[in-house]
Amino acid sequence: MSGFGYPPDVHAGEDGAVSAVLRRAEQPRELEYGPGTGAAYLATGADTRGAFGLYRWDMGGPPAGPSPHFHRGITESFFVLSGTVRLYDGTRWAEGTAGDFLFVPEGGVHAFRNESGEPASMLLLFTPGAPREEYFEALGDAGRRREMSEQDWLEFCVRHDTFWVDGG
Repeated sequence: MSGFGYPPDVHAGEDGAVSAVLRRAEQPRELEYGPGTGAAYLATGADTRGAFGLYRWDMGGPPAGPSPHFHRGITESFFVLSGTVRLYDGTRWAEGTAGDFLFVPEGGVHAFRNESGEPASMLLLFTPGAPREEYFEALGDAGRRREMSEQDWLEFCVRHDTFWVDGG
């Protein structure tokens, strides 16, 4: 039985299970957008039984990043590993560098961009572990995006808990 404030027990065995998963740093990214840009799926929602999703987002030199948006059912957190990433907290943009962290609760408007002209990398953490992989893959597939009408794109975004807002 877990202590006060902890979630209910999931593992009922008397002994611990051999179930840890190691991902080596040299393992290739699952998603490539272009030179130096892509995502490594460190722990998907499927991997964590819906607890969280953790991704390493690498950005090459060309300016890139999503416009301001929010999620209704998931939180998103950003931890800058290297380089400079512009982080938007719903009211202002701030330069994030290695070690900087931004937490965005459900409904919080946010965005990020690499505008430095230099490579940057960060961790993205989603809770609970929504299946973000299809969404990320569609963003990187220009042909798939061209095939979608504006209505198809809006429905796709709603299905993936992404709601665009003006501003930023």
